[in-house]
Amino acid sequence: MTSTTSLVVFIAALTLVACQGTASKTKSTSKDWCISGGTIYTANDANTIIEAVAVRDGKISYAGPNTGEWCLSNSQTQTIDLAGAAMYPGFTDAHGHLLGIGLREMTLNLEGTKSIAELKERLAAAVTTTPDGETVFGRGWIETHWPEKRFPNREDLDEVAPNNPVILVCADGHAAVINSAAMKAAGITKKTQSPFGGAINKNAAGEPNGMLIDYAIDLVEDLLPSLTEARKEEAYIKGAALYASRGWTNIHSMSVIPADVPMLNRLAAEGKIKIRVYNSLDVLDKQIMGKMKAMDTVEDDQIITRAIKLYADGALGSRGAALLAPYSDDEKNEGLMLMKDEQARSILQAALRNGTQVNTHAIGDKANRLVLDWYEDAFTSVPKSEWSNPDPRWRIEHSQIIDVADIPRFAELGVIPSMQPSHAIGDLHFAVDRLGPNRLAGAYAWQALIDSGAIIAGGSDAPVEVGDPRIEFYAATQRMDLQGYSNENWNREQRVSAESALKMFTAWPAYAAFEENVLGTIEVGKAADFTAFDRDIMTASADDVLTAKVEFTMVGGDMAYQAK
Repeated sequence: MTSTTSLVVFIAALTLVACQGTASKTKSTSKDWCISGGTIYTANDANTIIEAVAVRDGKISYAGPNTGEWCLSNSQTQTIDLAGAAMYPGFTDAHGHLLGIGLREMTLNLEGTKSIAELKERLAAAVTTTPDGETVFGRGWIETHWPEKRFPNREDLDEVAPNNPVILVCADGHAAVINSAAMKAAGITKKTQSPFGGAINKNAAGEPNGMLIDYAIDLVEDLLPSLTEARKEEAYIKGAALYASRGWTNIHSMSVIPADVPMLNRLAAEGKIKIRVYNSLDVLDKQIMGKMKAMDTVEDDQIITRAIKLYADGALGSRGAALLAPYSDDEKNEGLMLMKDEQARSILQAALRNGTQVNTHAIGDKANRLVLDWYEDAFTSVPKSEWSNPDPRWRIEHSQIIDVADIPRFAELGVIPSMQPSHAIGDLHFAVDRLGPNRLAGAYAWQALIDSGAIIAGGSDAPVEVGDPRIEFYAATQRMDLQGYSNENWNREQRVSAESALKMFTAWPAYAAFEENVLGTIEVGKAADFTAFDRDIMTASADDVLTAKVEFTMVGGDMAYQAK
């Protein structure tokens, strides 16, 4: 959620990264390849489908028809017969949390919990293996489908965990439920004031009910299990391996702890992380961000660090997303802004002068409008002669609920909406309650944004969502939940074509990371990053997309994953 990382630590970490950034530039072990035997999609409008690809030293040396002497082999060349499988440019998750993805595999995973009753069952099982007094931490629950029709509370947790502090974070990371033991250990009482950008929910008697929203989660930060260097390293390795197995070749990793970047460089150099990582660093000490000094962009072959991640508001599910009008199902609540105008102004002006890419979380229509206002103000208040990069490519992460009047502003300002299609199929079941039908006109408005001239960097927001490219592709093209359900409020005209969906996870994320000249399409001279599925997801039925199997994931000519 948040961090107490100071600017001094942040700058020091970047300096350390700069000193160690070349560590992963080891001698290439890439193999040469000749690949044919299936449909190959390039995501390049000039040559959309080809039959054959040759790879030399990790780069594409041929992309075209399977005729003539295209496969100039040598003793190092290996041949891949796709045998009817389909290959694509490497899929990129343009918004995920690599550390969280790995930690999800190592902790109490509450993903898929179907009720408060099941939540208690899973918690009770975890308590049996946890010594009294030790914190039980879990993540992944979401209450929107639960029969109880409410958030969990401390009494629910107390029933099965009276002797252990319990902290269970919601799937979106913007809310947590804690038990009485955790409340006591953290010193949270009826008199405790909610921090700016956070809320301590209360029961009818005015007592804290165990639900903490957004920055209120910081109140229990000291109770969380220690995140040692060894544990973080294990999480990064597990997360990257999982992603390679699912078909991702690249992740735009959000909210990265600055001091972790040298670790990522080292793990990549050691071959323990096989996918590409584009880091957005977590910078949350808002009191001193205005003093931000110049930062060097740090790039190497596999790990790139050149962006920061900011937060404008909370999440829709926990009613923390900032709205222009109150929630339809909570008329006294308009959500939470997590940043103030003057804080945003100082950060953004400094970022323009430093050449730092800014990626800001915004979900509600108020938050999206304010972020667009903040970006526009920075663009106009800082003379272009002082911009370090004339093409900053700032992004709004999520861009979920947008007032329709603001949709054209993305393209007009050159702002990239970074969106996660699976949010739409998850939110389908509660968004109309939160917003009412009228505000859904600008909700998850993929096609409207594309029609306005914007490109969309597609991602998953894992571990909030599963983090599966098949689900994201399905969601973008079908706009239905995984059981095939939609409804009249869900504006299915906002689904996109298969061609657009492919670009959302290949060419457009490459552009959003300043990598369009080296990644994102299958063209001669670009890196040999490929994702191959056992079927053609561009033409497959919806169900067949969801059941496609990954044949291999290749990054820079090296196999990151290969099915057995």
